[in-house]
Amino acid sequence: MNGFTTAPSWRLLRNPFGRLVLTEAGGLDHVGVVPVRAFPIGAPDEGLSLLGSDGHELVWVDRLSTLPPDTRSLIEEELAQREFTPVIQRIDSVSTFSSPSTWEVTTDRGATRFVLRSEDDIRRLEGQALLIQANHGVSFAVRDRLALDAHSRRLLDRFL
Repeated sequence: MNGFTTAPSWRLLRNPFGRLVLTEAGGLDHVGVVPVRAFPIGAPDEGLSLLGSDGHELVWVDRLSTLPPDTRSLIEEELAQREFTPVIQRIDSVSTFSSPSTWEVTTDRGATRFVLRSEDDIRRLEGQALLIQANHGVSFAVRDRLALDAHSRRLLDRFL
């Protein structure tokens, strides 16, 4: 049951227990569906798999934006609960230019502090995007390092 057109041959609803239920065109229900992005940082709207409770793919979605609004909304709600990747908007300070160092940053979810264990914990992604792995396991995204303010870029460049 992979693939779809603009009008998918399946339906997605949330049951009374809060779990996603995918109903195939033939009426077969799959309870506990989990959406997983193929490229959560680089292309969050492209490539999404809806997995059954057994971990097998039920549906592949080429573009999230092509789904009907109610289906897209359910998937986005579920993804928001599962994914936690704050986006760094500003690097306020760095304790030292060697590792480990404590970073104070402003993100789209508020101000926070984390420890960068090593320069190797900063991954370059497509374009000017970065993924920074903090010591406590949370990943922070920088969508476009060149779009950061001059102060943030200067601090970041010391680690790249």
